[in-house]
Amino acid sequence: MLIKQKHLEGIMSGDISLAFRKWKNLSVKKDSLLKTSIGVVKIMDITQTELDQISEDDAKQAGYENVNALIGELEKTVNGAIYKIQLSYHSPDPRIDLRQKSQIPDEELEALKEKLLNLDKYSNQGKWTTKVLKAIRENPKLPAVELAAKVNKEKEWLKVNVRKLKNLGLTISHEPGYTLSPLGEYVLNSLPQQPQKGSGI
Repeated sequence: MLIKQKHLEGIMSGDISLAFRKWKNLSVKKDSLLKTSIGVVKIMDITQTELDQISEDDAKQAGYENVNALIGELEKTVNGAIYKIQLSYHSPDPRIDLRQKSQIPDEELEALKEKLLNLDKYSNQGKWTTKVLKAIRENPKLPAVELAAKVNKEKEWLKVNVRKLKNLGLTISHEPGYTLSPLGEYVLNSLPQQPQKGSGI
């Protein structure tokens, strides 16, 4: 479940306590914990609802100016059921301390390299991790759609896979784009540097 940065900030401050989504398949469960850029968000409850059951107060608790703005956002998705999700800030993101490390012991470094190798190994797109990390370093805060074009991939593919790198503490999300974390810089500098052979993966 992706949450916009401005809504995440509202969740952290306590101003936002609801989210609404239109999904074909339910993608979160009650008591789920979501790692986000502001920390861990907890799904307190989730119920199915209808557009005409959403109130002005619901819309404001979800971070929208009025109910029409929220409904307009939901109607961008053609098919699916509408879910009302109660959520709250739970705890700091455990990845934050990790990603701020500018150096780690050799055994931890080797373990991270192994995880990157596995991401490459089990991808049907071939080796991509080093190239995406390099593209982020060379294009800090570039919008995802433009960064994706630089590696000849679709925007959604890029976002899904950068999230895997973020879960390892290697990248930081911004609005827009991404940067390498101090840990990401350290890990990338430790990887074998290969000559560029074009921008594709």
